[in-house]
Amino acid sequence: MSSQPRSNRGHRDRNGDGRYYRDHENRRSSPDRSSSQPPYYPREDSRSSKNGRDVPRVEHRESDSKCTHMCSRRGIVLICAVLTNALVLICVVAAHMVTSGMSAAAGMGGFNINSNFNLQGTELQKVRDLDMQYSQMRAPTIYGGISFSLTFGVISLLFVVSGNKPPHLMSRKLLVGALIFQAVGAVLYIVAVGLYLHFIIRVNSTDVCQQRKIIYSRNGYTWMNCDVSGADAAVALFGLITAILYIAGTVLTFKTIRAVNYYLQERKRRHADRNEARSQPHSAPLRAATSSV
Repeated sequence: MSSQPRSNRGHRDRNGDGRYYRDHENRRSSPDRSSSQPPYYPREDSRSSKNGRDVPRVEHRESDSKCTHMCSRRGIVLICAVLTNALVLICVVAAHMVTSGMSAAAGMGGFNINSNFNLQGTELQKVRDLDMQYSQMRAPTIYGGISFSLTFGVISLLFVVSGNKPPHLMSRKLLVGALIFQAVGAVLYIVAVGLYLHFIIRVNSTDVCQQRKIIYSRNGYTWMNCDVSGADAAVALFGLITAILYIAGTVLTFKTIRAVNYYLQERKRRHADRNEARSQPHSAPLRAATSSV
């Protein structure tokens, strides 16, 4: 009777020793196995690491300057439009000063007409009258050009300054207003350039311009003619460039509005899916409770 329990205890000891040796071998082989497998990180560490990566991104977004949004593609196009409007304004004034005649330039203090102008007597008085009439005939071009280019330049600058936020945070009315303004501005600039050149050609074909040309060419000033001047051509050129910029801005603003609408729809859909996912765990225990009753 006593031998049987001893044999069983010896058997248990042997099994225990074998289990001990197996556990010891596993512990010794664990460093090798851990070297071949990636280390295990708990969820809390992984979440903290994710949070650690996300925090700099948020800080970077918050520290973005307003120039980052103002210097987008839409903003750059509007900035170029502001510059071209300024160039149109300068060229309109320059064209009026160049074609107004030397007597008008002398009246503004450019030079002494008695010492530098080769006209005297009745011919000098006639040139002054012709210059005055020609300047009055061209007056609508300078007043209209200044007001037109200045208005569009200031409005374009206002849209540039108002674009200091991301598009999805901007007012939808502001984006639509920029779209309509640039589309209308492109059409109006093309029409304005055509009307400007038509008016200049019609003024240059009058008898007043022809008489001025004869008198000035007789005294050696052949550049004072009735052709379209270089300043007038520059007005038309920069006006067409401004129209092209407004067309490009219209296309970019339309794409921006479409992208913002898509982004808002996706955010709304994700928000709805998130609310639905949050409501599902609360409804499951209620079903279980009712089924158990």
